[in-house]
Amino acid sequence: IALQAEGFATRVYYDGTAALKALVENPPDLAVCDIKMPLMDGLDLLRRLRERSDLPVIFLTSKDDEADEALGLAMGADDYITKPFSQ
Repeated sequence: IALQAEGFATRVYYDGTAALKALVENPPDLAVCDIKMPLMDGLDLLRRLRERSDLPVIFLTSKDDEADEALGLAMGADDYITKPFSQ
């Protein structure tokens, strides 16, 4: 909602499998993903995406453990933001 309010076009996918298919077939300028997603978690999505693309990926997630953040960044995420956050 905040991105749309700023004029960005957005697409929403409710599971990692659908998101991966869409990101590969019709890549956007940026992907914002959660780690906790049904069917395929965000880390697996990132791993599979990195096999095909260097699309910028930001994790926006409630998983605030430092190990999760380090793993996400090591796997190729461009940033890792934990929820809740303030603007």
